[in-house]
Amino acid sequence: MHTKNTNDKFMNRYRNGSARLQKWDYGWNASYFITICTYDRKLFFGNISDCVMILNDIGQIAKKFWFEIPNHFEFVELGAFVVMPNHIHGIIIINKTDDHCRDKAMPDNRRDKALPCPYGDDVVDTDKTIGQSRFRNPGKNNISSIIGSYKSVVTKHSRLINPEFAWQSRFYDHIIRDDKSFKNISKYIDDNPAKWDFK
Repeated sequence: MHTKNTNDKFMNRYRNGSARLQKWDYGWNASYFITICTYDRKLFFGNISDCVMILNDIGQIAKKFWFEIPNHFEFVELGAFVVMPNHIHGIIIINKTDDHCRDKAMPDNRRDKALPCPYGDDVVDTDKTIGQSRFRNPGKNNISSIIGSYKSVVTKHSRLINPEFAWQSRFYDHIIRDDKSFKNISKYIDDNPAKWDFK
């Protein structure tokens, strides 16, 4: 049986689910630390060898479509990211420039990298890549719609390889409040494969 050490949790929180802030709009400009786990924590994405993540075909799909996200949500930038055997960690930066979009928790070093802020159902599918033509409509342009689209496209393609592939129904998020936290979480993500532990 596989277990993970406590280092696999960021501040011992991500496995507890998202404590959603009642007055927070998850479409606001901010950097969000995201964790998505596979169903029953099954090792769908590959394995760790000598502190290096070795992606299998499904792991490659999870990686590929993560980096497709900004092609469909033009206001999104991506920070650190890693695919682990049974989960992914990544930073999603919402950076809208519309007058109605306010910097809420954007680290100072991200505020000068503004991108367009589309609203409604105006993201156009193209034939540029498979991923670009497979994402679902972004809807409300918030973290839930971004992650829902990502999970959906990964599931669709992964089940062509393994029909049993599934995600947990929920994902875990943490609003990154400042530059120090942004750097610490980025390092945590980058170091994750080296801290994976089989017991």
